[in-house]
Amino acid sequence: MFDDENDEEEFYDGNLDEDISRFEDFLKGESMGFLDSDRWESLIDHFLISGLYNKAQQCAEEALTQFSYNPLFKLRKAQAYSAVGKLKEAISLLNELERGGIPSVELLLTKASVFSQLRDSVNAIKYYKASLADAEPEDRDEIYLDLAMEYQNKGDIRSALRVLKEAIKSNPNNEGAIYEIAFCYDQLGDFEKSIECYSGFINDNPYSFTAWYNLGNAYSKMEDFEKAIWAYDYCVLINDDFGPAHFNLGHANLGLDKYKKAIECFDKSIELDGDDPTTFCYIGECHEQLGELDLAKHFYKRSLDLSPLLADAWLGLGIVADLEGKTKEGITLILKAGEIDPENAGIFHVLAGAYEKLEDREKADEYYQLSLALDAKDEECLLNYVNLLSDDSNIDALDYLSAFEDTSPGNCLLPVLKVNLLWKLGETDAALNLYKKCLEIDRDKALELFDLYPALKNVTEFVLLADQ
Repeated sequence: MFDDENDEEEFYDGNLDEDISRFEDFLKGESMGFLDSDRWESLIDHFLISGLYNKAQQCAEEALTQFSYNPLFKLRKAQAYSAVGKLKEAISLLNELERGGIPSVELLLTKASVFSQLRDSVNAIKYYKASLADAEPEDRDEIYLDLAMEYQNKGDIRSALRVLKEAIKSNPNNEGAIYEIAFCYDQLGDFEKSIECYSGFINDNPYSFTAWYNLGNAYSKMEDFEKAIWAYDYCVLINDDFGPAHFNLGHANLGLDKYKKAIECFDKSIELDGDDPTTFCYIGECHEQLGELDLAKHFYKRSLDLSPLLADAWLGLGIVADLEGKTKEGITLILKAGEIDPENAGIFHVLAGAYEKLEDREKADEYYQLSLALDAKDEECLLNYVNLLSDDSNIDALDYLSAFEDTSPGNCLLPVLKVNLLWKLGETDAALNLYKKCLEIDRDKALELFDLYPALKNVTEFVLLADQ
C-alpha cells in the first residue's frame, strides 16, 4: 500500500487541494459533485497516506457511487477497513474483488496483510507467495521480508531464513532483511551459520556496514571478541556515525579486558546517540576494573540518574563499596539490585561472595545455592561454592556435587571439580578414571584442572593422562 508520505507526490495532480476542500464540505452536508476517477483516486490515496482512514473509507464509498465498476475504489475501501481494524469487512470486499477477475499484485498483498492481522499465517503466506509471481523486481525484497515474518510467526525459522536470503539477493541494501537473518540464527542458536551467511554476503557486498555489524554480533555471541572487534572496525570504517557499532565495539573490548579502549568506544556511542544508562554503567565497570573507584561510582550514579531501576548499576555500586572495604554497605546495594532483578543469578553470586568475605557462612551458603538454582551452568559460581564447602569438609563438597549433578546436569566444570575432591579424599583410582573420561569428553575443559589446582601438575598420573 503506502509507506511514506512522500509517495503522495506521485498522486498529486494540481487539483488535490481543491478536491480536499470539496470533500470536507461534502462531509458537512454539501454536494460533492462529479470528479473523474483519477481525481477520486488521488483524494482517497491522500487520506490513506495521511492516516485519515475513516475519511478514506467515506471517500471510497462516495467514489463508488459514481464509478461502481471501478475495482480500485473497492480495494481502497478494503485497505481503509483494514487500517481501522474492520478485518472481516476487509476480507469480504477482497474476496469479492478476487472472484471478479484476475487478482492484481496489490490485491494479493492487501489480502496477505489482512490475514497477517488476523494471525492467520497460513493464508498470509499463501497470498504473499502468490503476489511474488507478478511483482515488480524492485518490490520483491519487501514481499520476501513480509513472507519471512509470517514464517517466523508460525515458528518455522528455517523457512524464514530461506526467504530472507532471497530478499537480500533481490536487494542487498534491505537492512530489515539483514537484521532478521541475525534474529533467526539467534533463535536457532546457530551462530556459526550466521557467521558463514554474513561472510558470504560480505564477499559480494563488502560495503554493507549492517552486514559487518551483524557479523560482529555473531562473533560476540560466540565470545570470539577478537574477531568481533575486527568486524565492528570494518563497520565503523564504512559508517562512523553508526552508534550501535561503537557501543558493541566497546562491549567486545570490555570482554578482552581492554578497558581504556572500551571507554573510548562507549564515549563515541554517547556522542552519537546521546546519554544512555546502560552505556554509563559499562563505563563505570571499566573504571572499576581499572581501580578508578571514584570514577566508577560517578558513572554508576549517572546511570541511575537516568534509570533508577537499572540493577547492574546498583550491583556496580555495591561492588565498589566492597572494594573500598565497606562490605556491609556494599551488601545493602547488592540486595537492592537483587530486588530489582530477582532472576539474575550473577547478582546472587556476588552477594554470596560478599557474605563469605564477612564470614557469614549461612548467608553465603544461601546465596550460592540461589545463584546456582537460577543458573546451574555457571562454572565460576560452582567452583567458588565447592571451594567454600571443601574448606570445611571435602566429603560434604563431594556429596553436594553428586546431588547437584543429579538435579542440575550440564555444568561442564563439575566433573573436573569432582576429580580434585576424589584425589584429596584418597580415592585415586576413581579420580584417575573420571579424569580420563573428562579428557575424552572435553579435553580443553579437562586441562583446566591444572589451572584450578596447580599442585596436580606435580602428580605424575594426571600428567601422563593429559599427555596421551
